[in-house]
Amino acid sequence: MSSMVVTRPRPLPVSSEIDDWASGICSCCNDKADCCLAFWCCPCFACKTTRTYGQCLCLPLLDIFGCIPPVTMSMRLSMRQRYGIKGSMCTDCVCATCCSPCVWCQMSREMKYRQLP
Repeated sequence: MSSMVVTRPRPLPVSSEIDDWASGICSCCNDKADCCLAFWCCPCFACKTTRTYGQCLCLPLLDIFGCIPPVTMSMRLSMRQRYGIKGSMCTDCVCATCCSPCVWCQMSREMKYRQLP
């Protein structure tokens, strides 16, 4: 007779404090290696960042099919909610639409700043 082992996922930490982003959206010089990868191959960088955040590796590839990148916008919104960062959905939409590589770089820097495991 075999027994089934069930493991429950750990809850994600959510901050209740209101904070700002650790770096600005155009602070790419803070991490030049990530900035270069995001500039030359944004889909690869977005997939790498998404995997580090704990989501499906290929999720950012869905952004290719729309004019407003839904995955970039939702990842930014999720990160703002998880870390208690000030902002709005409108700002997330504008940033994701106008400068997607900068948004991915900013999210990567934020995870490094917050030391996401």
